[in-house]
Amino acid sequence: MSCRAFLIAAPASGQGKTTVTAALARQARARGERVRVFKTGPDFLDPMIHEAASGAPCYQLDLFMGGLEHCRALLAQAAQEADLILVEGVMGLFDGKPSSADLARAFELPVLAVIDGSAMAQTFGALAHGLASFQQGLEFAGVIANRVGSERHANMLFESLPAHIPGLGWLPREGAITLPERHLGLLPAAELADLESKLDKAASALRFDPSLLLEWEGVSNSPLPTPHSPLKGRRIAIARDAAFCFTYPANLDTLRALGAELCFFSPLHDGGLPECDALWLPGGYPELHAARIAGNESMQLALLAHASAGKPLLAECGGMMALFETLVTADGAMHNGFGLLEGSALMQGKLAALGLQAVTLPEGELRGHSFHYSRAETPLSPIARGTNPNGGGAAEAVYRAGRITASYIHFYFPSNPDAVAALFSA
Repeated sequence: MSCRAFLIAAPASGQGKTTVTAALARQARARGERVRVFKTGPDFLDPMIHEAASGAPCYQLDLFMGGLEHCRALLAQAAQEADLILVEGVMGLFDGKPSSADLARAFELPVLAVIDGSAMAQTFGALAHGLASFQQGLEFAGVIANRVGSERHANMLFESLPAHIPGLGWLPREGAITLPERHLGLLPAAELADLESKLDKAASALRFDPSLLLEWEGVSNSPLPTPHSPLKGRRIAIARDAAFCFTYPANLDTLRALGAELCFFSPLHDGGLPECDALWLPGGYPELHAARIAGNESMQLALLAHASAGKPLLAECGGMMALFETLVTADGAMHNGFGLLEGSALMQGKLAALGLQAVTLPEGELRGHSFHYSRAETPLSPIARGTNPNGGGAAEAVYRAGRITASYIHFYFPSNPDAVAALFSA
């Protein structure tokens, strides 16, 4: 089944891919079209923006974390439901292994490049030419100029383009559509009270002719495999609030496909846990809510009772930070954590780790990524360490204390559903 689809790429991070992708999605939605947006690579924050812009969940397409067939199945399903598919790339078009270009080639997705034209004129054409010609096997649809000063400036940029590379549109430089950031990237969508207004303004400001969109032949229908149901009858409680908000939609789908019943709770605000057989504390921003975590002693007791009963608990990144005895924030203040793990999490001003990770646990290999500014100081010995497929230095530790499994790694559950089932099993 064919629809229209693009991979939105750029020469580097910070060019405005997320804003342009969200604006394109919002425009299409305003035209009455069904839009599906995907994000290449590991990311929790950009997908929140795209979900708000498109009105549909934003899934990951990552050849390392999910694999070729997983990505194929997600794209095939989206093509059956959508008029337009937008895939936001990660970093620069050719950065990383696998790169956004590798994903575009794998599924013959036309590439639409976003280039920040704010501080250039004719060099814009040179950048576009380089992106289009650097590697073989890419279908290059054209470019969108971002942060443009005026229509005259846009014309100057597009006049520099080679004849075979069309200028498809431009977005003006405007503070009202800028998405605010902090240390892990964009602010979560839930924290942006004016997000809907920003998205509407970006869609209105984007000069783009939808008639220029190309048809995409799509991919063969390849449904996701239906796993057996080893978690049938098991209830998994998942932390979900401002401090624990980093969950992939595909992870939730995997747990449901494994037969689990899911429920949600707030470690910040609730006084206890819902009735459950296992817990998952995903990542987020515990460092911004350390005082509230320290003050919720009833939640600490509930978590301790859960762990003492020998029930499984998976804690990822921010979830692990909150489980330590203490959490030291960026200003040097020390707060009590939930105290289930020996040691402390300490925020620091510089990046501690960023990159893809694969780790072999007793339950099997799981893939994912890490991105954090804190470091852990603990006497616990790791049961395993991750590796980076790009040769990065991060080798994230995985700790185990009783049935608690904790790591800075954000695991991508579709990478090995059987291992996930074993982690959450009795």
